[in-house]
Amino acid sequence: MLDIPKFGHNVVGEVLISIKNFGFILCLTLLGCAEKPETQVSTESSFGYKIIPADIRQVKLTDEFWLPLVEKVQDKTIDYAIEKCKEEGRLENFLIAGHKMEGKTRGVMPFDDTDVYKIIEGASNTLLSAPNPEMEMLLDTLIDIIAVGQEEDGYLTTWRTIDPASPPAPWVAVVEGKRWESLGASHELYNAGHLYEAASVHYRATGKKNFLDIALKNADLMVKTFGDGQDQIQNVPGHQIIETGLLQLFQITADSSYLKLAKYFLDNRGREGHHKLNGPYSQDHVLVVDQDEVVGHAVRAMYMYAAMTDIAAMTGDQAYRNAVDQLWSNMVDKKLYITGGIGARHDGEAFGDNYELPNLTAYNETCAAIGSVYWNHRLFRMTGDAKYYDIIERTLYNGLIAGLSESGTEFFYPNPLESDGVYKFNQGACTRKSWFDCSCCPTNMIRFLPSVGGLIYGAAGSDVYVNLLVGSEASMDVNGGKVSISQKGSYPLGGDSEIAVNNDSDKEITLKIRVPYWARKNPAPGPLYTYTSAPEASGTYTINGKETNINIDSDYIEIQVAGKAQVNVKLQFDMEVRSVKCSELVAENKNKIALEYGPFVYAFEEADNKERWEELKNKSFSDWSVSYNESLLGGVNTLNADGFTAIPYYSWSNRGIGKMMVWFPEVSN
Repeated sequence: MLDIPKFGHNVVGEVLISIKNFGFILCLTLLGCAEKPETQVSTESSFGYKIIPADIRQVKLTDEFWLPLVEKVQDKTIDYAIEKCKEEGRLENFLIAGHKMEGKTRGVMPFDDTDVYKIIEGASNTLLSAPNPEMEMLLDTLIDIIAVGQEEDGYLTTWRTIDPASPPAPWVAVVEGKRWESLGASHELYNAGHLYEAASVHYRATGKKNFLDIALKNADLMVKTFGDGQDQIQNVPGHQIIETGLLQLFQITADSSYLKLAKYFLDNRGREGHHKLNGPYSQDHVLVVDQDEVVGHAVRAMYMYAAMTDIAAMTGDQAYRNAVDQLWSNMVDKKLYITGGIGARHDGEAFGDNYELPNLTAYNETCAAIGSVYWNHRLFRMTGDAKYYDIIERTLYNGLIAGLSESGTEFFYPNPLESDGVYKFNQGACTRKSWFDCSCCPTNMIRFLPSVGGLIYGAAGSDVYVNLLVGSEASMDVNGGKVSISQKGSYPLGGDSEIAVNNDSDKEITLKIRVPYWARKNPAPGPLYTYTSAPEASGTYTINGKETNINIDSDYIEIQVAGKAQVNVKLQFDMEVRSVKCSELVAENKNKIALEYGPFVYAFEEADNKERWEELKNKSFSDWSVSYNESLLGGVNTLNADGFTAIPYYSWSNRGIGKMMVWFPEVSN
C-alpha cells in the first residue's frame, strides 16, 4: 500500500468533500488498493433454508410508496450520514489507528466504526438494484480508509488500537488496557459483526474483494482467538451480531470455521462456568436453547434470534428451532406493539414484562424494528408460514419507517405511541433529531431500506411467493427456467393490485400471493390484538375475466400457472377503516381502541386537531371517511370524522413538536 502523506486534522473533510464530485479520487490515489489473495466463493444459495428470496439484483422497484423512500436514502440520507461521520471523526479514527494521522479517538461510543460499515452496506444495497459508478468509487475510498486502521493480524476496532487503555465511553471497564478484556461492553465483536455483514453485501453487489478480504482477515483472527482450545479465550460477545456476520461469511466462502465459531458463541451463551455471565440484559442468563421469553436489550435479542434461526436452518438443530419458535410466540403474543415495535422500556432499551406495553414511555427502538424484520424473514424462509410476513408488513409500514423523517435527515431512536409534546423521549428531544452521539438508528435505516426489494418475492421448488404487494418487476430462476413477475396498483393507499406472471419454464408453477393481514379476520397472529368487528370478506381476484372471492381464512391465494404460460391476476382487497382492541391484560390500553386502514396504523396529531384535543379523551365517533391529501406529509390518506383527522402513524412529528396518540378511549355512541 502506498504511503499516505500526513494531513491536518480536517483531512477527511478536505478529501471527501461530497459524493457528488470527484474530490474523493485524490483519496483513492493516496491510499492505493493493495492486491489481495483470491477468495474461494461458494455458489450454494439456500444453506438449509426452504425458501430462497429473489435476488435483489433481479428486482426493480417501481412502487410509488417504497421507491421514493429508497431514493431518499440513496440521494439524501447516505450523503448526509457520511458528512456527519466526517464531522464527528468516524473516518479519522481509522487513519489515526493506522498512524496516518495524529490524534486521540474521536467520538464517545466504542462502536462508532460500525456507522461507516452500515453506510457501506446500505450504499451497496443500492448498487445491487441500481449500478452507480460514482457511488461505487466512493465506497472504494471508504474501504481504503478502513483498511488503514486494520492491524497486521486482522484486528479492527479503532479506539482500542489508538489507545487501548482509554475507551471513548466511561462504561467500558479497563483492567490492563488489552484486547478483549471487557467483551460485555467493549463492542469489539459487535464491530466485527457489522464489518462482516457490510463486506458480504458489498461483495455481492460489486464482485470486488477489497472489503471482503478485510472482513475475512478479521474473522480468521476471531477463529484463532476464541474457543475452548489451548490459549484461546472462552467468552461470548456482549452485543450480538458477529454471529450472523460470521454466517454470512460462511455462505460466501463455505469455510466451516466461521459456522463453528458462530455456533460456539451461541452454544456458550448463558453457560455457567464458561465465562462471567452478562445476565438477561444481554440474553446471557441461561442457555439459548432454554430461553422461552424475550428479555433484555431488544436489538441484541433480535440479532441473536436471527442467528439462532440461521443455525436451525443450516444445521437442522431441533433445539434451536424449538427455542426460536417459543421466543417468537412470546414476543408476538405478549410483547408486540400494534406498530410492530418492540422493547417497552427506556431502561436498558429492553423488553418489559409480559403485557407491559406503555404508550407515552414506549421505547420501540428503530434498530429493534429492523432486527425484527431480519429475524421474521429468516423464520419465513425456514418454514414458509405467512404469519411471519404478517409481522414484517405491520412493522415495515408503521414502526420501522417512522424512524426516518420526510426530509431524510432527521431520525427517531425510540418510537412511542403517544406524546404529550413535553416528554423528551428521543434522546433529549420530543421530535426527530438530526443525529445522535449513538447513531446506530440512522445508519441502520441506511443499511436496511435499500434492501426492501429483497423481501417481496421468494421461491421454493415449484412455488413462487408474492409476499408483499409492492410495485416491482422481478425475474427468478424456478424449475430450471425463468419466471418473470410484475406488480402495479394503488397499494398501500388503495386495495387494488395487478400481478402479471410469465412462466418461461417447461413445468407448472404455483403462484402464491399472500393475503395481507388486515384483509383477514385478525390484525396479527396471536391473541394480543383483535378487530372490534371482524371483516366478512377479504375481496376478490380475477383471472381471464373470471372473478373469485378471496377466502378470508386463507394466508395465500394459490394459482397454477402452466409451463410456457402467462397469467394476469387482478386483486381487489376490501380496504376499510377498522377499529382494533388490545388484550385486557395490557393495562395501558384497557377500554381503548386504535384505527387501521390497510397496512397503516393511524394516529391523532395535535397539528390536525389542536383546538379540540381534549375532546378526544371522551369522544364517540360516527362513520369514518377516507381522503387522499397529496400535499400533506408526502401524500397520505387521512381518516376523518366529526371534524377530527387521523394520519398514518409513520408520518407523525414531521410538522414540529406536538401531542400525538394512537390508542384513544372507546366511548359508546
